Amino acid sequence: MNLVRMTWQGQPCWGELEGETVHLRAGMLGPRTGEAAPYTPAALLAPAEPSKIVCVGRNYLDHIRELGNDAAGLPTEPGIFLKGPNALAEPGGAVTRPDWTENFHFEGELAAVIGTRASHLTPETALSAVAGYTCGLDLTARDLQKTDLQWFRAKAADRFCPLGPQLVTDLDPLDLRVQTRVNGEIRQDSRTSHMIFDLPAILTYITRYVTLEPGDVVLTGTPEGVGPLERGDVVEVEVEGVGVLRTPIL
Repeated sequence: MNLVRMTWQGQPCWGELEGETVHLRAGMLGPRTGEAAPYTPAALLAPAEPSKIVCVGRNYLDHIRELGNDAAGLPTEPGIFLKGPNALAEPGGAVTRPDWTENFHFEGELAAVIGTRASHLTPETALSAVAGYTCGLDLTARDLQKTDLQWFRAKAADRFCPLGPQLVTDLDPLDLRVQTRVNGEIRQDSRTSHMIFDLPAILTYITRYVTLEPGDVVLTGTPEGVGPLERGDVVEVEVEGVGVLRTPIL
């Protein structure tokens, strides 16, 4: 299924996208309600309702190298940080470049949205907890990342996590192309098979310590090619089988 979250008749709702029609559903994975709405990209919302957004840093070797963090060797466990629900931004929605950072960066990623309450997953069971996959943009104040104790301002500010455009339920996340373009120019181009820790390993690690709830989001890390954004730029994150997440920077 291709699921979308959108505003319809003034209210947020979930639906299943078929062509240009959205069949409304009772929640993310609930049954169809019998109602339908026209597909309107401008009405799309981020396809998740998280209590938390759990992110993995430094999960591609080339990205570790480009940031100069490879001197100590490869990580032996996933590096985890958090964003709050305040960081979500809708597909197509603009993000204002903050005036409190001198080095505002893009990081395109595969995002997984959790479908069932999950604790102490195993590599064999981990993917069964995922409702679906979408495109994520981890916006980062790179200069403040060096001074924040827990990357709070650098990663978790308002609208620092655009997500969308849809949630695809039947993808294999282990080998998908992830590409980021800025003003049409390819800046990142890799595959999830190049991750140091694949998604089952990530989910197993997270749920050893923290219970994931339905609607929670897991960002899986970004490949090499990150760089600065300026006002007037347009970022596009494309994940194979999902579509394109477009974010203008104001």
